[in-house]
Amino acid sequence: MNKKRVLIIRCGALGDLVYATSVIDALKREFGEETTIDFVSTPGTAGIFKADPRVNHIYPLKHKKIPIFLSSQKKEIISASKESPYDILINFEFGKQFKSLLYAIEAKQKIGAQLEEINFPKELKHAVEITKYMFKSIVSQKVFQQSFPHLIGTPEEEVKKLYNLPKKYLIISPSNSHQKRNILNYRAWENEYWKELIAKLNQDISVVIIGNKGEDEFFTKLKPYPNGVVDLVGKTSLPDLIAVIEGASGLVATDTGTAHIASAVNTEVFALIGPTPAEVTGPYKTEYNKVHIISANLKCSPCYKTEVMKKCKDNICMKQISVNQVYNTIKLTNLI
Repeated sequence: MNKKRVLIIRCGALGDLVYATSVIDALKREFGEETTIDFVSTPGTAGIFKADPRVNHIYPLKHKKIPIFLSSQKKEIISASKESPYDILINFEFGKQFKSLLYAIEAKQKIGAQLEEINFPKELKHAVEITKYMFKSIVSQKVFQQSFPHLIGTPEEEVKKLYNLPKKYLIISPSNSHQKRNILNYRAWENEYWKELIAKLNQDISVVIIGNKGEDEFFTKLKPYPNGVVDLVGKTSLPDLIAVIEGASGLVATDTGTAHIASAVNTEVFALIGPTPAEVTGPYKTEYNKVHIISANLKCSPCYKTEVMKKCKDNICMKQISVNQVYNTIKLTNLI
């Protein structure tokens, strides 16, 4: 079997990149472990691959709309492909700003969005299923069925020592990517609810709180934390964060990237979801993981990017998820 070289294009938010990792193991199973896999991805989120031996090289693409002749990053990708053409190019991006780059890259076979006509079956709902369908034609049915998002971070024992983590712990991930926007954060749960939940859970199990650098203003509102709570906000790299999540008994979050990481490392997820469609963009359920969608189940949900959401000024679908509802859902799983 000839060693394959594959280039995958997937930029965007952390969750988008996690979805795309379903292709990595599929390629390795289909074409052999020696398959070389390169990614074109957004700087920052591409950090999920820093400790992943399955990924050979990352081409960062910060400014996607800049034309090729003005983009040193795009020129680098094209130049590398001309020097050593890829066997397969897989594109998961639907934006027109990628079109010129797709056609300039040298590859023997090009598949995916904008490179071929794809008729997605109506029954496909989740973004992972749509992503997988774009590479279905190059792998066997067995490999396709076994393909799920999968992440590899820093070795688990290494991060446990580095951050002095307890043997058993539950992660609280209260922030999300919309936290700093100057609009109502429709995905957010009430700060007072988070404080109450942290206090209740801390009586039953060690609690670890995670978040990004630069979110001090948000996390200050949740402090002071109860005694014993481990604060890792802004302290972990992405590979370390993956391992911290993988080593946890469970993770509680809203619809955000950490929930997708948890589902991709088979850590039990408790996702508080209101306006977004869980069956489309929520943490992906597989036969290997456990995902609990916690919702107020209002008639107006989901409403994401609709007039209903624009007219909502009170975020009722998130406010009506009670602390007891979340706590009791966790309690029923016997994690605490």
